[in-house]
Amino acid sequence: MAEVIRMPRLSDTMEEGNIVAWLKKEGDPVKAGDILAEVETDKATMELESFFDGVLLYIGVPSGPVAVDGIIAVIGKSGEEFKHLLGETKAAPPSDKDKPAETSPVVEKKDEPSVVAIQQPADEATASTRVKASPLAKNIAYEAGILISQVPGSGDQGRVIKKDVESYLSNKPITAPQVSIPVNQIAPSPVSTFKYGDVPVSQMRKTIARRLGESKFTAPHFYLTIEINMDNAVAARAAINENATVKISFNDFVVKACAAALRKNPAINSSWMGDKITYHKDINIGVAVAVEDGLLVPVVNHADLKSMSQINQEVKELAGKAKSKKLTPQEMQGNTFTISNLGMFDIEEFTAIINPPDACILAVGSIIKKPIVKKDQIVIGNMDAPYAFMRP
Repeated sequence: MAEVIRMPRLSDTMEEGNIVAWLKKEGDPVKAGDILAEVETDKATMELESFFDGVLLYIGVPSGPVAVDGIIAVIGKSGEEFKHLLGETKAAPPSDKDKPAETSPVVEKKDEPSVVAIQQPADEATASTRVKASPLAKNIAYEAGILISQVPGSGDQGRVIKKDVESYLSNKPITAPQVSIPVNQIAPSPVSTFKYGDVPVSQMRKTIARRLGESKFTAPHFYLTIEINMDNAVAARAAINENATVKISFNDFVVKACAAALRKNPAINSSWMGDKITYHKDINIGVAVAVEDGLLVPVVNHADLKSMSQINQEVKELAGKAKSKKLTPQEMQGNTFTISNLGMFDIEEFTAIINPPDACILAVGSIIKKPIVKKDQIVIGNMDAPYAFMRP
């Protein structure tokens, strides 16, 4: 019997998924484990895997948004009747409330550059239009600073997929050294290739806007500010890193300090659930990571039980996955407290928005040298000004 393939819920906050590209076409044989399509969720671009053997009889949505549980494809035996299955449950329309009900279906415009191409250099954008490659492969190549046209493809009809880029990066050829050119022989800078105009909003940006809007305007925020003398932290970090294999960052100190503080103040380690407050036994720290399409919050579970070197390695690994869109839904769930640190960008202070359903978020700025009073003497101190934002 033919099997209906529906849009799965690939993350806890996902309401719709965006079909980026199909890796199979109607009439192609399919085996369990084959990748059918690439789906952009609110948090990452993920591969949609088949759980059935057969033939891809029907593709319901060539590209564009589909609500969770909406019909996107049918797999069955060649020539098998399946239209009665489509009549049982029609594919749900996109949940974008700003679009009228009679909006025409999304049509793939092959003559227009992709969103990724807009942010690539000119030679990369040109190469991307000639080379068949998955959006995920293009993104990994762009982050690594390589041309997708240089990567041999192993997918259907030579399509470049994720594993091709990863294999290429592990055997990346040595680039030729740069040659100095006299100033008077340098050619004028080329005209900017930035493309102006409308760009479709990604599922990630839609979800970030919706969730943070709900948090900011439906949950009252209570602001607390304190300036901290970081002299001891600066000295401790220097001493630890002097002979350490793993170099500890100030962010690792912040994560560990927050975990210890939450253990002493369990009321803060809670979630606001609307009609109830959930107090958590485990301390799971979310660390905000800026990515191209917005902000992701990977989670360090049981942070109070981990050393700073373990926290350092885990945060680095999670941040790398976030920037290459490889985070799994499980790695972004279960946070009980969030830290947003912009100190590495020389931001002295900023206002963070609570990451629901957390009860609190900590905004951390940079450490700056300034005059302070110490034992009735004016001296130079290393000062930081974290801000805590809490629900009432």
